[in-house]
Amino acid sequence: MADTEGSAGPHWKKSSRSSHAGNCVEVAALPEGAIGVRDSKDCGPGSAVLAFSRTDWDRFLAGIRAGEFDLA
Repeated sequence: MADTEGSAGPHWKKSSRSSHAGNCVEVAALPEGAIGVRDSKDCGPGSAVLAFSRTDWDRFLAGIRAGEFDLA
């Protein structure tokens, strides 16, 4: 994952596999143990952030690894 510049506060990271066309999301650890996800095109102060509990985030990652979200 690559570090991204922008907002003060959480340390946002973007996947090194992200396209340069701007179709990316960024992830950061938020206060109180939550995980934040945001659109890399909308990363200014006050931009929208989806917040997930650590438990929900870990379940999501486990689902990805298990192929739960594969389209084929």
